Amino acid sequence: MTSPSADSSTQTALPLALVTGASRGLGAAIAKRLARAGYRVAINYASNEAKAAELKSEIESAGGRAELCRFNVAESSEVDTALELLTKSHGPIEVLVANAGITIDSLLMRLKDEDLDRTLDVDLKGAIYCVRAASRGMMKSRKGSVILISSVVGEMGNAGQSAYAAAKAGLIGFGKSVARELASRNIRCNIVAPGYIQTDMTGALTEAQKDAILRNIPLGTFGSPDDISEAVAFLASPAARYITGQVLGVNGGMYI
Repeated sequence: MTSPSADSSTQTALPLALVTGASRGLGAAIAKRLARAGYRVAINYASNEAKAAELKSEIESAGGRAELCRFNVAESSEVDTALELLTKSHGPIEVLVANAGITIDSLLMRLKDEDLDRTLDVDLKGAIYCVRAASRGMMKSRKGSVILISSVVGEMGNAGQSAYAAAKAGLIGFGKSVARELASRNIRCNIVAPGYIQTDMTGALTEAQKDAILRNIPLGTFGSPDDISEAVAFLASPAARYITGQVLGVNGGMYI
């Protein structure tokens, strides 16, 4: 785990946003969008330091502020220690985006215990650990926005993804409960449920697989990471001040 560097001239100038799993994909797009919105972004990663550092440089080259924050979301002690160091250096987290996640596809009858545990540890328990740790500072400052990245699969299910669907559905129930618990402290919690987004995963699909998926999407196209980052930026902003406990589906109409 790496501790964020203190910068006395700017450490309290910008509100702090932490994005987990931010070194690539949706997390990177979200981090860049929040930096453009005026947040100092803490880029969490577990192992890909090169990609995280590249993202930090990109954000700073565009005039934003970013910090590297390495920890494994599936280890509660690492989460607690990293967030304590982060908030000591840069103040309370105002926005938390729990994006870190993995997918280990398997039919239920072939699902290995270790794959089930790993999926739940990262996708569900990891988010719970991060929200628990971040909410301590939010409660003291009496403000905050938590955004959980779920999936359309958590709403509608998908054959071969029972563990992933269980974790992502769990995020929805968890997020709604957090919204009820923390609303009195002016802390909002919402869930974004992406559909099929153009990422490395969808890029690996065959044309036949893509065509089959697109037939079930009324808008007839895959989404882009920017579609998700814009939804997150809205939910983090004052424009969403009266929205909490909601699931925002960004799926092209795949699940209505």
